[in-house]
Amino acid sequence: MRLFNCRKTKDRATGLKSAARAVKGGRLVVIPTDTVYGIGCDAFSHAAVRSLLAAKGRGRDMAPPVLIGSKRALDGVASKISKSAKTLTEAFWPGPLTVIVPYTPTLTWDLGDADGTVAIRMPLHPLALELLKETGPMAVSSANESGRPPAETAAEAKDQLGADVAVYLEAGASEDNRPSTIVDCVADPPQVLREGVLTVEQIRKIVPEVLDTDGYGPGERPEDREGEASVTEETPA
Repeated sequence: MRLFNCRKTKDRATGLKSAARAVKGGRLVVIPTDTVYGIGCDAFSHAAVRSLLAAKGRGRDMAPPVLIGSKRALDGVASKISKSAKTLTEAFWPGPLTVIVPYTPTLTWDLGDADGTVAIRMPLHPLALELLKETGPMAVSSANESGRPPAETAAEAKDQLGADVAVYLEAGASEDNRPSTIVDCVADPPQVLREGVLTVEQIRKIVPEVLDTDGYGPGERPEDREGEASVTEETPA
C-alpha cells in the first residue's frame, strides 16, 4: 500500500506507473476525478471487481460505474447507443455526466447484477485520463465505505479503505465534492436518476424531453398527473 503525492512531478510519474501496474495486476487503486475521489480496478477482472465491492461494503446489486479515457471508447463497451446518449456525451464529456446504456453482450466483464446495462463516464481530470489510457476501462466507485461521506482527498480515502487499496494517487482536495449526474439513456424518454453537478435544467438544454428524478417531464407538475389519474378512474371501462 503506497500513497503518491501527484502534485510533485516525480511522484506523479512514479504514482501513475505504480497505479497502472496495480490495475493490470487485479488490485485496487484510488484516483482523483473531476467530482469525487474514486476507488477503481480493471473492469474486466472479476476478482478485482469483487474486491472493490467488498472494500466498499456493497453487494452485487450495486454494480460500480465504468470510467473510460476517450469518447470513442464508448463504442467499444456499449451497444445500441441511443440518440440521447450520443447527444449528451458529445455535450458533457469529458465531465460530470454518467449515462446508463446497454453494454456489448460479448464483453467478458461481471460488474454485478446490472441487467445488461452499464453506467459509464469519461471524467475531466488529467490524472484519471492518463491512467485510463494505460489501463483501459476501469470499474470505479466513490472512494469511501458504503454509508460514509465521499473522501475529498486520497489521504481521507486511505483512512477509510486502508490496505484494501494498493495505490493511492493524491492530487489535493476535490474542487467539487458533488457526484456526477446520472441519466438513464436506456429509458425512453431518458430520465435523470441522480442530480449531481449537472442540473436537470442543464440536461434539458441538450435533451429537452428528459424526465427529472421524480419522473416528470418539462412543465409537468404532480397535480397534473393527479388530475389525469382521477379522470381515468372516473371513465367507464
